[in-house]
Amino acid sequence: MGGRLGPMELILILAIALIIFGPAKLPEIGKSLGDAFGNFKKQANKVTEEMKIDTNDNDEEKKA
Repeated sequence: MGGRLGPMELILILAIALIIFGPAKLPEIGKSLGDAFGNFKKQANKVTEEMKIDTNDNDEEKKA
């Protein structure tokens, strides 16, 4: 098992979520998850940029 989800597993997960939460709640849950992933990605990119800037500053200090 490689740990990857195939189409049947995804369908099963979505069916269980539909049964548990109902059709009215699924769009709200999807939006919340999308917002959370978006915020996480934005913060991860911000940290990456700060690390790049810090690395460039350190390289310039070593040259001087």
